[in-house]
Amino acid sequence: MRQTSLLVVLMTFGIISNGKAQGKNMKTIQGVKNNFNKEQKKVFSTIEKMVTSFQNKDIDGVLETYEDNAVIMFEPQKPVQGKETLRAMFTQFVGMNPQYTFSGHEIYISGNIATHISPWKMIGHMPDGTKIEEEGLSVAILRKQADGNWLMIQDNPHGQFLLGRSK
Repeated sequence: MRQTSLLVVLMTFGIISNGKAQGKNMKTIQGVKNNFNKEQKKVFSTIEKMVTSFQNKDIDGVLETYEDNAVIMFEPQKPVQGKETLRAMFTQFVGMNPQYTFSGHEIYISGNIATHISPWKMIGHMPDGTKIEEEGLSVAILRKQADGNWLMIQDNPHGQFLLGRSK
């Protein structure tokens, strides 16, 4: 059961990039970012802050990118909520040093709500050394705050889930 829980956590954070996986991927991110307008760049900076905090194993920094009542789908159709629960999941996850690559980023804004979409692939290792390879579609919903910053309110790294059910 514990190994399954860790696998679910590993699969969850498609918007996270480990420093070892940056090379070509970071060039792609910068190229995409250059095409963003000013407000899209603010949204993307929240994603970047989350990534940087995660890479530095700064769980408080990660949590600062989410609203207090944010929902994360650690498993498809099973939302998890609450800062302390999220803290525990992130803390467990950072010790596995997963490496992510992305094939792009899209950001759409309507008023004070934004959607960030990013296909991802991940390679990581369970505590027993078992290699894990996963991929998915991260869909994060962010809300503009009174100070002009954006925070995530929903984070679903399993955006592709329903597509697989039709097969």
